[in-house]
This record gives sequence, structure tokens and C-alpha cells, in this order.
Amino acid sequence: MTVRLWFRLIGLLLLSLALALLELLYLPLRFDGAILPMVGGLPFPITAIVALVTLPWLIKRAHRISPRLAIAGSPLWIWLLCVFVAAFPGPGGDVVLIGDWRALLLLACGALAGSITLGGMAGRQPYKV
Repeated sequence: MTVRLWFRLIGLLLLSLALALLELLYLPLRFDGAILPMVGGLPFPITAIVALVTLPWLIKRAHRISPRLAIAGSPLWIWLLCVFVAAFPGPGGDVVLIGDWRALLLLACGALAGSITLGGMAGRQPYKV
């Protein structure tokens, strides 16, 4: 790979990290009148939809850089690592990943969509002995 392709890959990985952080921080968003209008305090996990759309796109862009699955799947690995680290308590005992159904929805939308995209790319590659 050329230096230009390495810089593109690093940019995609940084974008994957930034999206994971934003998705984690805005996951507890609710219709409570603070940021969104007041609609009875209903949860609004829009970041799961963001993960559903952006992770396959990032994986496809990484696949254009290199067809190797380790490189094509690197945005998914970075995203999963960030979500995994956010599940553990920090120095002050706070946990970024909330412990309810919205966290499962985020993991399902992000990891499942990324894995399906990566598996589809692996299925299209010719088999080598």
C-alpha cells in the first residue's frame, strides 16, 4: 500500500473512533425537554440508526483501500473496541455505555450491520488454497 492509502485508512479509522464516541455519548438521548421537545420522556436512540448506516459505509470504503479482510474490517474493530472500553467503569466509577436495551440496540445495529457487510465482501472474494 502506498503512503496515500495509509493516510486514507488512518482517516477512516479516526472517523470510526469519532462516530463510536458520538454514538455512545448521545445514546441516552430522550424526549425530555432538555435537548429534544417534551414528549413524555421517551427514549430516542437515534445513534443506533447512525451506527447502522455509517459502519457498512466505512467498511466499504476501507475495502476499496485494500481487499484484505483485516484492513477492510478495521473500522468495525475500532468501533467495537471503543464500545467495549466504554462498558467498563472509568477512574471515577462512571460508565459511558448505559446498561439497558438501548445499548443492546446500538451493538446489534452497529456490529451486525458491519459484520454482514464484511461477510458479504468475504463471500465475493475468490477462494485461495
